[in-house]
Amino acid sequence: MTDRLSQLIQAVEEADSSKLLLEAVQNLAAARLEGAIPVLIEALSYNNPGAAVASVDGLILLGSASVPPLLELLDMHNYTARAWAIRALAGIGDPRGLVTLLGVATADFAFSVRRAAVKGLGAMKWHWFPDELREVAQEEALEALLFVAQQDEEWVVRYASVVGLESLGIAIAPMQPLWRSAIKTQLNIMSCNDEVLAIRGRVWLAQQRLEQRLQQLNSPHVAHPDRQQAIADRESPLTSNDWQDILNKLYEMKRQERLDKSSEGDPRRFEQLATTIKDAND
Repeated sequence: MTDRLSQLIQAVEEADSSKLLLEAVQNLAAARLEGAIPVLIEALSYNNPGAAVASVDGLILLGSASVPPLLELLDMHNYTARAWAIRALAGIGDPRGLVTLLGVATADFAFSVRRAAVKGLGAMKWHWFPDELREVAQEEALEALLFVAQQDEEWVVRYASVVGLESLGIAIAPMQPLWRSAIKTQLNIMSCNDEVLAIRGRVWLAQQRLEQRLQQLNSPHVAHPDRQQAIADRESPLTSNDWQDILNKLYEMKRQERLDKSSEGDPRRFEQLATTIKDAND
């Protein structure tokens, strides 16, 4: 395995043309070897979009093992590499990328990056979250997705918000009827008012799938998709420190937003959650 990894990395390092570099990165990504992660991360900053796409695909295949170095990359000043890293985080769905995706979805200047973040918010691995934190995290994701659906000027980002709202709606139903109602209302508005026909068509598909989801939940004879996913997917690799870090980042985000001291927006709510999560892991 080590010899194979060394050969694949050497091929990347010795590539002397864009075509050879692309092929070498594709081969390295397809091998699905965790030792390749540093090289795949480095390839995100190459002046070769094809190699960057291949690296993103490889990092997504490697899943949560890719997340810590991707988060480190976000602190660098290379915006191109950072943008590719966000795409990878969105595709992985690891909760450690949640706060990054929340910020990018509503504020990044590049619409392609916003689009990736918006889709990632809907497809987060919600079944990994502790019960105490899942509700808060999903509420933040819903708020961001609704904002994008209502405010973003780029139609491809609004299109992605429909995908994100559908995914989130499937994840939260039927535990949060008010949230489900907010999603349904927003989709109804877009189906009537959005000027882009492709968005209206995607809304109709989302509405059908959400209705099918509700029918599945109401049928005692059908296995619930979230249970199937939980069985198919391995348990969360995150530690109590990881969850505490996510909570701290959510707290800081809410503090900076200076929201009203309501039950939903009060940062003190996060302090109470921190105590609950700490006690649960002691």
